[in-house]
Amino acid sequence: MPRVGLFITCVNDALYPETPKAVVRILERLGYDVDFPAAQTCCGQMHANSGYREDAAALARSFEQVFADYDAIVTPSGSCAAMTRDQYPHLTGTDIGRRVYELSEFLLDVAGTEDVGARFPHTVTYHPTCHGTRALGLGDKPLRLLRAVEGITLVDLPAADQCCGFGGTFALKNTEVSSAMLADKCRHAAGTGAEYLAAADNSCLTHIGGGIARLDHQPGPRGPRPIHYAEILASRA
Repeated sequence: MPRVGLFITCVNDALYPETPKAVVRILERLGYDVDFPAAQTCCGQMHANSGYREDAAALARSFEQVFADYDAIVTPSGSCAAMTRDQYPHLTGTDIGRRVYELSEFLLDVAGTEDVGARFPHTVTYHPTCHGTRALGLGDKPLRLLRAVEGITLVDLPAADQCCGFGGTFALKNTEVSSAMLADKCRHAAGTGAEYLAAADNSCLTHIGGGIARLDHQPGPRGPRPIHYAEILASRA
């Protein structure tokens, strides 16, 4: 089996530690030994997108050193995986991004499985994040994994391909546009009647979750609870 390193990302490290824990449970369930290199830091995406290329390059070089000895680097973040593939070659000339897998890519393309032994008896709708869809080309990989979960009921999210309006610093620099996009996404999510809204990036789920929390104080249907799809795959409820 390949030597697997877990890249948890700074958002998960600071706010959502249950997501990388879920990734470990899934991979160990499939027989993989997973290492967590404690020296890992931010991938540098915010720095690169804001024009701080030297700082981003320093973080890219750090990433290369920390994960140099791993055959596969698994992360529960489409946006951070895309950063290593799309921008690292321009920042440092590295090709380490070819060894970085968003979780669904690793499970389907490396582990060769759709059924990870999960059970989650709830109604779920799925938001395909922009980086996962457009940068990584994940397609329906996360959905294929969710469809194999015992007890789950998946419902379609209207206008699922539309951005939630987060986009990292985009939400800060273009507040009004971002808020309008978020309102559309939350309205569509609430209209599904689902208990949970799953996605592959907790950054997007943070944005959507904030919008849904505000929506819950208004007349109309309550919105679903945001959840990273890795936590569903790790569940055996």
